[in-house]
Amino acid sequence: MAKKYDFTKGSIGKSLFYFSGPILLANLLQTSYQFVDSLWVGNLLGANALGAVAISGSILFVVLSFIIGLNNAALTILSQQKGKQNEEGLKRYLNAFVVLMTCIALLLGISGYMFAEVLLHLLGTPEAMVADAAIYLRINFMGILLLFGYNFISTVLRSIGDSKTPLYFVTTAVLLNAVLDPLFIDVFEWGITGAGYATVVSQGFSFFIGFFYILKKDLAPFTIPSLPKWQEIKLILHIGIPSSLQMAVISAGAAAIIGVVATQGEAVVSGYSAAQRLDSLLMLPAHALSIAVSSMAGQNIGAGDWDRVRAVAKYGVIYNFVIMFLIGVIVAIFAEYGVRLFIQDEASVRFGTVYLQIVALCYPFLGINFILNGVVRAAGAMYPILVLNIISFWVLRYPLAALFSRLLGEIGIAVGVGASFILSSAVAIMYYRYGKWREKKLFADA
Repeated sequence: MAKKYDFTKGSIGKSLFYFSGPILLANLLQTSYQFVDSLWVGNLLGANALGAVAISGSILFVVLSFIIGLNNAALTILSQQKGKQNEEGLKRYLNAFVVLMTCIALLLGISGYMFAEVLLHLLGTPEAMVADAAIYLRINFMGILLLFGYNFISTVLRSIGDSKTPLYFVTTAVLLNAVLDPLFIDVFEWGITGAGYATVVSQGFSFFIGFFYILKKDLAPFTIPSLPKWQEIKLILHIGIPSSLQMAVISAGAAAIIGVVATQGEAVVSGYSAAQRLDSLLMLPAHALSIAVSSMAGQNIGAGDWDRVRAVAKYGVIYNFVIMFLIGVIVAIFAEYGVRLFIQDEASVRFGTVYLQIVALCYPFLGINFILNGVVRAAGAMYPILVLNIISFWVLRYPLAALFSRLLGEIGIAVGVGASFILSSAVAIMYYRYGKWREKKLFADA
């Protein structure tokens, strides 16, 4: 492996800066991917087709959550093996991930294809949208193996310290999808079928060129797949399952907050929805830092260098606080302009603006959660992270939003959410400092 990918030596602050940048750009591109997809479907096929894609997307998000869970396990295990300089261990676990993910993808793909309409009816999909939604869903389930691979190769490269190469693969998928969407939907007149194939072909093409590029440049030690050992599968599931459950906790928590927002009327719901669209974009730098920190900490945990692990956490928190504070100030000043990009109703704009102005100033505290949880995740302590997420959403954010909305009205939602960011960061700091995550040993030779 190239030495420049080794985070167990050299400047931590400089490495974190240069490593997290491409991850941020990749996340932005991935967000634009979904935006462009919706743009073409909505404009070329109409509201019903857009609704069908959105409903199918909610089912695919559950699958993606599971993929993210397995990828978090991969980032933890592979980065530690990289830090241990264990080339043989890296090969074995890469093989185990490939075999396990292939089996899971095939199982999910077949099941999803067969039960697509059943899943849509369970979600209460309007009858007028079921046919289109089922077509789109089935095509995506047919290509689920490509979705697994598309995400996995980026995780593998980041685990060994390469964040630039995955950026090229994501860029390829985004640009190809932007071209294929109108071509398949409108020119070939394939309609919703074309939208589904555009997604699968784009991700599949990116996956294949990425995989062959990795093999050609020998960036990761992939081997011909073979039956992995049970202890390897057991470790992957031990880390991957709680990581996937974290996504379920987050999704359910977000839905619960929507329930609180809905009690305040339509204008508040619209304003909150617009604010959330901006919110998800504005938190991308903290997400990128979290991924970078997790990879860097994982390598140093594997190397047994806890001084550097602490330094990674320190730089991560400092970078997060500076960047997210600046973003928070800018958002507080220009919040109204951002909200008006999505809605024009004055009552909705007023709530969305005030909500962002309050919550944005608490962004640095939410970012602390991302950073410190990323370090703890790098040690493989996934169940404690699951508990911390439950505390963050179900002990703090949802109850505080509900409480303050009753006490202060609609503005109380922002106060409760902002307060939960601050309190949950305090919980994350306490666990980082005093928790037993450092005692976690993933490998028998550790």
